[in-house]
Amino acid sequence: MTATEPWLRALADLQLRSHRLLPDDLPMVVDTVLRPLGVTSTIYLVDAEQCDLRPLPTPGRPTPAPLPIDVSLAGRAFTQVEVHAGQGPPPRLWVPVVDGTDRLGLLEIVPPPGVDLDDAALRGGCRLVAGLIGHLITSKSSYGDGLQRARRSQPMEVSAELLWQLLPPLTFATADATISALLEPSYEVGGDAFDYALNANTVTLAILDGVGHGLPAVLTTSVALAAMRAARRAGSDLAGLARAVDAAILSEWRDARFVTAVLAEFDTGTGLLRYLNAGHPPPLVLRHGRTVQALTGGRRLPLGLPNDRIEVARTRLEPDDRLLLYTDGVTEARNDAGELFGLGRLADLAERHISSGLPTPETLRRLSHAVIEHQDGPLRDDTTLLLVEWSPEAAARVEP
Repeated sequence: MTATEPWLRALADLQLRSHRLLPDDLPMVVDTVLRPLGVTSTIYLVDAEQCDLRPLPTPGRPTPAPLPIDVSLAGRAFTQVEVHAGQGPPPRLWVPVVDGTDRLGLLEIVPPPGVDLDDAALRGGCRLVAGLIGHLITSKSSYGDGLQRARRSQPMEVSAELLWQLLPPLTFATADATISALLEPSYEVGGDAFDYALNANTVTLAILDGVGHGLPAVLTTSVALAAMRAARRAGSDLAGLARAVDAAILSEWRDARFVTAVLAEFDTGTGLLRYLNAGHPPPLVLRHGRTVQALTGGRRLPLGLPNDRIEVARTRLEPDDRLLLYTDGVTEARNDAGELFGLGRLADLAERHISSGLPTPETLRRLSHAVIEHQDGPLRDDTTLLLVEWSPEAAARVEP
């Protein structure tokens, strides 16, 4: 018997048990399938505000305290998406739990005494089990409240509960592109939202900011999201998406509601970016870790206001370029002295984090937290960031 076979049996056992698995029973079942290996496990999920890793309760064991991401070894494993070993006591492994590339949390593994934490079979088996756990967390979360509740440090407002159900995962990646987004505050949102879809070589992107605050703003943005997705799935181009949102908002409200937005299509086969800007801050293009361009074309009125003029702008990205979209809550955040966070600070921090080689979602997490720290208190407006990276491998396939 090879060293990996016990882990493969545990993985198969977990997969078989998963079909009738209650969400709240996930920690207990993982513990059960790993018990023959002499392993103790704890699942931690990242909280909604991306500050702490919060443990899922396991029956019969005390529930540990949450772990801070920024000042713990576990947090380092999460931010770097790499397995890290802690010498204890007791010795343990911290294994990233992801769904695809969306960071969900960590699996803490305490192996039997005397086991080498650098053992390849141990680490490989842990990664396999953690990978399946990531898929199960994503697929089971909609069947109960336990997994959602574990990720919250406070109750959610109705507006936030509605909006989070509409948003796509925070991170998605293929061989051609990585897309990552983040929205704050997590529990009491206004009208900000983001969306993306990957179809063949085309990445369709959107960042939106509905006028107003709270539930009325979220309702406007929700209608905009639904109208845009319906038009996109019917085969509409960018101009068609904008017209669909205009029509949906105008048909429902007569009180001058609107949504500012950037809508874009990126062809990962050619590097061509097409975009239109409906009264929104201009996206930034970052190249080799430096900001090289603000995309100021494609201007029109905000979505939902009568507008016959729709101009789609074009630009071409280069290998390893990144596109950063943001809402005005980022650049207009003020500290106690009235100083704006500003576009220059946003660009400078983005350049610094990208140059340090951080994973794309970690770059956004640090940018978002920098805005919160600058304001030094509850955010007065939503802050939303969307970062797209065109992979060098995909770019290398583009014919000159």
